[in-house]
Amino acid sequence: MRKTSLVIAVLLLVGCVSQPEPPSGSNAGPGQSQTPIAPFTAGNKTPYEVFGEVYELMPNSFGYLDIGVASWYGKKFHGRLTSNGETYDMYQLSAAHKTLPIPTMVKVTNLDNGQHVILRINDRGPFHDNRLIDLSFAAAKALGYSDQGIAPVVVEALDELNHPQRYAKLHPQQSPRQNPQVTDSPETKYYLQLGAFSELRWANQLKEQVGNLFAKEGRNVGLRILQSERDELVLHKVWLGPIKNEDQRELIASLVESANLGKPINVEVD
Repeated sequence: MRKTSLVIAVLLLVGCVSQPEPPSGSNAGPGQSQTPIAPFTAGNKTPYEVFGEVYELMPNSFGYLDIGVASWYGKKFHGRLTSNGETYDMYQLSAAHKTLPIPTMVKVTNLDNGQHVILRINDRGPFHDNRLIDLSFAAAKALGYSDQGIAPVVVEALDELNHPQRYAKLHPQQSPRQNPQVTDSPETKYYLQLGAFSELRWANQLKEQVGNLFAKEGRNVGLRILQSERDELVLHKVWLGPIKNEDQRELIASLVESANLGKPINVEVD
């Protein structure tokens, strides 16, 4: 469920996602290129209010990286206007985010299968529970979860595309990409999946135990509970990260194992 907007952040209607298939003859699908970045200013009203919640946009997207739950929206919103005045096309790659500036190019990686997609933020949402991003049907299909409602993801703003001059100053040795629409981040992000539970209470318990463990060690680690959907079963997964390097990840994993809190699963996002 999400909320879409008409023009310049006038927000309307909330609905449940549906799961349609592309029409016969459609050439859209996983990996299809999104339209080029345009200097839109619409959709960036700040602050704005939805359902009594007030949201303030980030001043810029530089260095943005977060993990959370992704949903998707399809036929119900197909043909309607997005927050920046574009027509929403469920068969193109796009996404809605509550606070990233419009437009922002992001890389979204499905933590369940490692698949990723590059797309542009052009809408606001999702205004439902604790979801991080709402993807178009084509994007969800590219990430392998269009037959489900949600998936755990990493969302990273592509500084090279969003802030080329600033990025060039910070990475003078980095050669220009041949195809900026499919660029990848040059750095690997490391994560640990600490456990997966059908009941939220057990995920919360593990998160609390691991949090207490590292509080005693004087360490500040990022712990999240992300949801994943499989065969109508929702799993609650405890994730730790991002971790700055592989050595730190191995150290953290060994501490978790030594405390008899399970055997973490290593995940790398390139």
